[in-house]
Amino acid sequence: MRKVTVLLTIFAVLLVAIMPAYAQDGDSAPTIADIVVASATSDNPEFTTLLAAVQAADPAVLEALSDPEAELTVFAPTDEAFGLVIEALGEEAFNEILADQEFLTEILLYHVIEGAVFSEDVVGLLEENEGAFTVQTLQGQYLDISLDMDMGDIYIDDAKLILDMVDIEAANGVIHVIDAVLLPETNTIADLVIEAASDEEAPEFTTLLAAVQAADPAVLEALSDPEAELTVFAPTDEAFAALGEDTINAVLADQELLTTILLYHVLDGVVSAQDAFELLESEDMEMMSIEVETLSGDMITVSTDEEGNLFINDATVVINNIDAANGIIHVIDTVLIPSAEAAE
Repeated sequence: MRKVTVLLTIFAVLLVAIMPAYAQDGDSAPTIADIVVASATSDNPEFTTLLAAVQAADPAVLEALSDPEAELTVFAPTDEAFGLVIEALGEEAFNEILADQEFLTEILLYHVIEGAVFSEDVVGLLEENEGAFTVQTLQGQYLDISLDMDMGDIYIDDAKLILDMVDIEAANGVIHVIDAVLLPETNTIADLVIEAASDEEAPEFTTLLAAVQAADPAVLEALSDPEAELTVFAPTDEAFAALGEDTINAVLADQELLTTILLYHVLDGVVSAQDAFELLESEDMEMMSIEVETLSGDMITVSTDEEGNLFINDATVVINNIDAANGIIHVIDTVLIPSAEAAE
């Protein structure tokens, strides 16, 4: 981690020499939009495709990047990064994306987070969170920010932070340049469960998938609905196995009970781990816990401990914030069982 901190300090100094190339005439500091335009139209152009994308997206994107009162962080893909996408998809398919204003806007907003987050902030959060953390984008989904312990590289999802182009400061935030285009998740919750269950090397959610398929068809329809906004607490295969084979088979054979149990694992609306912690922190209580209604109509208890672990009833959240096109998945280590009254 010290290596990364030293590198970022050196590169921040180098940027003092780089910044005049992005500066505009006059005394006022350039906005993020100004910097993108200046770079795209300079003698050594960069961000030309990014600029074209911003101009083709919903006008609100350009307005946000131009707003001097905003505070934003933009992870800006290079022209080379966009070139790799064009090479992979083909120019015709890429032009179709540029023509799809709604989808293009989703992609661009997935590169932007609220607030000005500088490299020293990123390093501090990596140190505090054992080399990985997530942050919500303006698109609504989450970016995974992680440190490659061996190489010292910082990744934003699968894109590498270009360490000699961080902390490009603007009047309304900061730009960090990345070497790949970030794409939001387009698969639904149902798609992700099916994909994980069919993984040949390390299958997961196989029992959950079998349960969804055996339940009332409305469950699968809800998890497949791209317009839905859901939060799913997904038990691992090991969690289901702990119930015992006889219990699992009996529940799978009782569609009404099975449907109630599955809906007990689903919330209406998208609730991230960060949302849960913020709700817990807002409660003036000795025991940090709140009750939330599930789609089954029964209540679950969300709580935390001194170590920062998140619990749903007695289940521990072992993986959080898995984005889907229609919500978010949190993986838990225990199957949630509703009260006897709710299961009747």
